[in-house]
Amino acid sequence: MRKIFFVISLMSVLNGFSQKPYLIIGTYDSPKSEGIYVYDFDNINGSAKEVSHVKTSNPSYLTISPNNKYLYAVNENADINGKGGSVTSFVFDKKIGTLTKINSQSSEGNHPCYITTDKSGKWVLTGNYSSGNFAVLPVHENGELQPATQIVQHQGKSIDTVNQKSPHVHSTFLTKDNKVLYVTDLGIDKIMMYSFDERIGKVKPSSQKFISATAGSGPRHIDISADGRFMYVVQELAGKISLYSIKNNALKEIQTLSGLPLNFKGKAGSADIHISPDGNFLYASNRGESNTIGIFKINKKYGYLSLIKHQSSLGLAPRNFNFDPSGKYLLVANQNSNEVVIFKRNITTGLLTDTGNRIFVGKPVCIKWL
Repeated sequence: MRKIFFVISLMSVLNGFSQKPYLIIGTYDSPKSEGIYVYDFDNINGSAKEVSHVKTSNPSYLTISPNNKYLYAVNENADINGKGGSVTSFVFDKKIGTLTKINSQSSEGNHPCYITTDKSGKWVLTGNYSSGNFAVLPVHENGELQPATQIVQHQGKSIDTVNQKSPHVHSTFLTKDNKVLYVTDLGIDKIMMYSFDERIGKVKPSSQKFISATAGSGPRHIDISADGRFMYVVQELAGKISLYSIKNNALKEIQTLSGLPLNFKGKAGSADIHISPDGNFLYASNRGESNTIGIFKINKKYGYLSLIKHQSSLGLAPRNFNFDPSGKYLLVANQNSNEVVIFKRNITTGLLTDTGNRIFVGKPVCIKWL
């Protein structure tokens, strides 16, 4: 009997290891795209094959439920009433790799551009760029979204008269312990800080309500070190990266450096930022006229960054990018050249090399894994 149980257990483990990850890509509406795409990804040779796709409008950012059963997408739309954005829930069938819509709810703003789930899976938080607010939406146990129960509106502006006439929420980032919500606001040059109560799905300002970025810099996306001691923020307008220490949930800026190639003088348009799975390197994407991925070495003791190299994204407007679950590959969504470029990552040096593999899809803007 023990032998039979051992064999069954071993087979279950082996099947778990052999399960290839699904790659999920969100897009903007275009003649070459029509929603969210699901791919089989081969982490042996770095190739991908489409399995399915589902139609939904402008799913520019995605998030996955903690139990991997559900996917939530923003629908980055707007109307004259300031509430044209929405959030859509899908159930994922991992046996055949398909998404099926459950329902949609208002994002309570215009142009929602970021979405995240809390660690309990009971709440979804989404940031609305044009209206400068964010909303908390309850999630039923079957993945169905409920109407927002809290909406937080930012106020103010900054010095860029084109891009900073009003608040522009660009990310809603929860810490690993599910207790702190950081909200970057490109329009007012602030990282807003909130305490999050997962029991009731409510936020309230932290004791340190915000930290100001340099005027005109435009904080956009963030990532936090695995030990929770350091935060890295990419600045869209200035093309810089700022490092903050985190102590007792308070932020202190300790380093800022350019995320752009040396001597670059063109438009920045920096977009995304991620720490490598091993915690040794930081990568940041630059759109504008640069079209590069900055690669930086992380000093794990002090958090400081040092530039290694800038890698061409081999396309136009590298918006979002992400590592595959093995950490061996980095996939870059080049929005304006309608393709995802798949790079092999040297885990020792952090450098990237082109695998030659491409995923041709219209306006790719978000990469996630299931």
